[in-house]
Amino acid sequence: MLNLSNQRVDEELFNHYPLKTLRTLPQSDGGRKLGRWMLFFLVIGLIVMFLPWQQNINGEGAVTALTPQDRPQTVQNAIAGRIERWVVKDGDYVRKGDTLLVISDIKDDYFDPNLPLRLGEQLTAKEGSLTATDTKIRALDGQIAALQTGLKVKLSAARNKVQQARFKVTADEADLVAIRKNYQIALDRIERYEKAYKSGLISLTDLETRRLKVQEDNAKVISQENKLNVSRQELVNAELELTTIQADFQEKVAKAQSDRSSAVSYRADAEGEISKLRNKISSVEVRRGLYVVRAPQNGYVVRPSKAGIGETIKEGEPIATLQPANPQLAVELYVRAMDVPLIQRGRTVRLQFDGWPAIQFSGWPTVAVGTFGGRVAVIDAVSSVGGKYRLLVRPFQQKGDQPWPPQLRVGSGVYGWVMLDDVPVWYELWRMLNGFPPSLQEEPKDEQKGVKK
Repeated sequence: MLNLSNQRVDEELFNHYPLKTLRTLPQSDGGRKLGRWMLFFLVIGLIVMFLPWQQNINGEGAVTALTPQDRPQTVQNAIAGRIERWVVKDGDYVRKGDTLLVISDIKDDYFDPNLPLRLGEQLTAKEGSLTATDTKIRALDGQIAALQTGLKVKLSAARNKVQQARFKVTADEADLVAIRKNYQIALDRIERYEKAYKSGLISLTDLETRRLKVQEDNAKVISQENKLNVSRQELVNAELELTTIQADFQEKVAKAQSDRSSAVSYRADAEGEISKLRNKISSVEVRRGLYVVRAPQNGYVVRPSKAGIGETIKEGEPIATLQPANPQLAVELYVRAMDVPLIQRGRTVRLQFDGWPAIQFSGWPTVAVGTFGGRVAVIDAVSSVGGKYRLLVRPFQQKGDQPWPPQLRVGSGVYGWVMLDDVPVWYELWRMLNGFPPSLQEEPKDEQKGVKK
């Protein structure tokens, strides 16, 4: 409503009418008190802004085991089979080597209950064959040695025969030369006797006698030539016999060596068969030991995956989960990739476990209630699902900390804070408003090389 008149209606109303209730109300100085409180809170806020605040990196995760052997594992069977009976039930505590499950074989190659005995008989027969082959090899070795010795003797005799034939040829050649010389002399004489007969110096009888002598010497020459040819032929035959003896003995030795090589080859095959049989016998014995599935270590049986009697299972198929007893607990926290460069091994961590009430002031860990201490032990070199990096945190008790609860189980949820350096509160608020990562007082060092990154 516009104030166009100089006359105040509220003054007239207040002066002429008896407003007793309004007059009796106390006139408070609430504005001043509010201002004082605001000033007080402002001072307190300024003081708080300069208090130290410990920066931290938060992450979520779960309780796990520090070493792989302490983490939940699946129990698998090494061979395919049919379930005959279960020895344990879900939740039972078992020791290493305890029987979990009994199975039977489903392959027809192993149905024979006397299979090891049958394989043993085959092995004995094959070993006997191997012994006989060794005997044959030794006999062939003796035969080859005898052939080589006989070859030396016969070759020596044949060479002597060749030498004798050569000597005979030489002698016959010398005899032929002498006989031909005598024949030539006889021809010269008969020529002189012919002249003497014509001159009447000798009788016809003497001439005919000399003619007969020439015919005899000629016959001797022809006979000696034939004898020489026979001797030469005998030399050729002796040389051929020497070559034949060498060829025959080489053939016999080659055949014996071939038989020996065949025996050696058969012996190698027999040794291979024996090795296969021994391997199969050992495999059968080991396989029969695999009919009983045993616990690989102490722990608790969790969630058997096969239940029914008579069900068939494949080799390598999980049949149950085993949680090892007394694992060395740790916590795996997952943090953002932008925060990983600020974390080093040995950094302290505050942990809040699911099921344990806690009040955590992340910047003031000393006033937190219900949290537990830890220390970074492992930082993964590669990211996990979702692009986050995994940290493994081991128990670490600072002054006033309680040990981790013994009731913790693998898989329980955890919320954690990796504690960094101290900064003023105003700096932390400024950093968070701008979306900056936490800061460190000094550059992190490479844990493996000991140099700054």
